[in-house]
Amino acid sequence: MHRPTVMWRLTTACLTLLLAATRAGAADLAIGLGSDITTMDPHFANISSNADVHAHVFEKLMSFNGKNVLEPKLAESWTTVDPLTWEFKLRRSAKFHDGSDVTAEDVIYSLDRPATLTNSPSPFTLYTKFIVEKVAVDRYTVRLKTATPHALMLEDLTNLFIVSKKAMTGLSTEDMNAGRGMLGTGAYRFVSFRRGDRIEFTRNDQYWGARPQFEKVTQRIVVVPATRVAALLAGDVQVIDRVPPADLATLKTNPNLSVFTTLSSRVIYLSLDVSRDVTPFATDKAGVPLPKNPLKDARVRAAISKAINRAAIVDKVMEGNAVAAAQMIPLGWYGAAPALKPEAADLDGARKLLAQAGYPDGFQLTIHGTNDRYVNDAKILQTIAQMLTRVGIVTKVDSMPVATFFGRASKNEFSVLMAGWGGGRGHPDSYMKALSATYDAKTGFGSSNYGRYSNPRFDALVVEAEATIDPAQQEKLWQQAATIAMGDQAILPLHNQVNLWAARKGYVVVPRVDESTPAYDITLAR
Repeated sequence: MHRPTVMWRLTTACLTLLLAATRAGAADLAIGLGSDITTMDPHFANISSNADVHAHVFEKLMSFNGKNVLEPKLAESWTTVDPLTWEFKLRRSAKFHDGSDVTAEDVIYSLDRPATLTNSPSPFTLYTKFIVEKVAVDRYTVRLKTATPHALMLEDLTNLFIVSKKAMTGLSTEDMNAGRGMLGTGAYRFVSFRRGDRIEFTRNDQYWGARPQFEKVTQRIVVVPATRVAALLAGDVQVIDRVPPADLATLKTNPNLSVFTTLSSRVIYLSLDVSRDVTPFATDKAGVPLPKNPLKDARVRAAISKAINRAAIVDKVMEGNAVAAAQMIPLGWYGAAPALKPEAADLDGARKLLAQAGYPDGFQLTIHGTNDRYVNDAKILQTIAQMLTRVGIVTKVDSMPVATFFGRASKNEFSVLMAGWGGGRGHPDSYMKALSATYDAKTGFGSSNYGRYSNPRFDALVVEAEATIDPAQQEKLWQQAATIAMGDQAILPLHNQVNLWAARKGYVVVPRVDESTPAYDITLAR
């Protein structure tokens, strides 16, 4: 009888170990995230980098997939009972991670909970305040009633995670940050959260939907771009988001990597304090606080806009991986006003406007922003400061981590800040309600309107658009609202980001306009 040789046995053993290692590698996925996570509470802060993490554990009634198509999630179906009433049938096969059913009471609790949380830097009440009545018809049917017709009910509900009433009752945001209450219905189960370091998940093998490929997922927080790229090159992570534009060309030529890209729904913008009579970070050239807020003057705001060379930011700072913006939504998208174009730099025009406003010698200003949230955010701030200084507004920069920034911004501590807003799939309602509608805690409008811009005509158009069923007529209303807000310099749009991901060869990433990098959308190439 033929006996295997020693060499054959060694070769077979090595192949077995290699296959085992390959399977183990395929079972685990590490993603390098370019933005920090401020909370594990899915209802506390309406910040997309948080939602990117929460979506592994929690789910919504419905959501947009990577191709921007609305899909049913925990709501298996929905219908309008009358112009003011929506009815949702819950998916009976969906279970929380403890095996309990998802019920109408859980949905109602989840829609009520955001209003109970205090000190949120960006409240989710923006998406819930229009609901005036919630009724559990039966265990798996819920009805939501509005005071007026609300055409955007589904779009708003794609922003709200459903949590377990039993697991969450009595828990605070701090409890969730400590890992308690992390009981969802998602494709992954929560394992651990180490602030500023990583979040770990394990696959939910009882998930009602398609089972993701990876058994264990680690989302590593790597906010320093060079470190994130180095981790990818070393194989410490298999996927990174927010690829530094300066490294893009090199990564594209690396045979061991793949790059994925799409235009983002996120607009990077400046918010200016237009409401207070005196603003805290505007002084004369000697550092003496100005007796009146120069930003309330439309001519000063227009001068700031003209001083900014958006094309140079796109070309030099973003290395071409951005599109200069004229409004909140990218030109050509639904609701964008076609007549609005990005403003060209005009230094002489800026100086003339400052002189007309009573500041022929300019003044001194501090602008605030993040240094770990948006692509090249600290570099953009410094570039804008140089541009404003050239026209006489001597500008300092104070940048800080995202966890600090939004808390201070929500308290209106700044005169000028730079931030970004990504309205999911890019529907104008999200941008306009959050960024430019008059701040109103009762309605949720203006939840991220840090400059406290207010125009009753703009507000009326937003309300009318939300109640308009016909998409073509609704779009005209959004375009009118956009024209008013941009004419008032409600915010100063800078650019829309281009979303960039890089992955080790063999890993396939779905490029999404909402910037998210969910592990369940990442696959191994066949």
